[in-house]
Amino acid sequence: MAARRALKAVLVDLNGTLHIEDAAVPGAQEALKRQAILQVQLTNMLRGTSVLVRFVTNTTKESKQDLLERLKKLEFDISEDEIFTSLTAARNLVEQKQVRPMLLVDDRALPDFKGIQTSDPNAVVIGLAPEHFHYQILNQAFRLLLDGAPLIAIHKARYYKRKDGLALGPGPFVTALEYATDTKATVVGKPEKTFFLEALRGTGYEPEEAIMIGDDCRDDVGGAQNVGMLGILVKTGKYRAADEEKINPPPYLTCESFPHAVDHILQHLL
Repeated sequence: MAARRALKAVLVDLNGTLHIEDAAVPGAQEALKRQAILQVQLTNMLRGTSVLVRFVTNTTKESKQDLLERLKKLEFDISEDEIFTSLTAARNLVEQKQVRPMLLVDDRALPDFKGIQTSDPNAVVIGLAPEHFHYQILNQAFRLLLDGAPLIAIHKARYYKRKDGLALGPGPFVTALEYATDTKATVVGKPEKTFFLEALRGTGYEPEEAIMIGDDCRDDVGGAQNVGMLGILVKTGKYRAADEEKINPPPYLTCESFPHAVDHILQHLL
């Protein structure tokens, strides 16, 4: 692994780290507004010290525009060009492969695939789609895969955090299709190395100049550290006791929440 360099980029997970559905993680907005002279936005402060802030998410429940509107309602000062989603990565791969996907995604995510030809599908793209995860639809996907269609998984998270508790992610359904068809999905979201590299593409920065903050020990922290970044695990969202022991190397830092992660960065890494 390359030697560490001065910090130039901070990647921040969204659901579970900054917010859980329609509720902000306590203190998250204030953390984004903190800077050396108090009361000024952290993002502005980071930009002033040549540190880029980008928000990266595996969410497949809604389009990028809907996600941005949700964040603005929660009073997060985030712009669309600061968000990189696994839906974007999936669309890029579909266009690259020039396939017509069967889209097993939430209806609210469909705008991110606008213009993609989906009639007479010859590929399967699967994300988190609770309303579509039933026998008839999954069997249709199964038959396409048996006929040689590629399987593209937007991500394979085991579970995620909702307001009413933990819930199954798309990972178990992707794995079921892999098992039934003896095939292997191409995964585009976290923790894949390509996801983190794509998130940094165009910034001019290398993974050794970046840090990732998230609530998923494997997908956020483990994935980031495997590509050369530092990883901070926060004990909010889907975090469960001793999660930090599930990956090797362990997280660079495990802390209570996003505000604590921000404090550490400001005090020790800038």
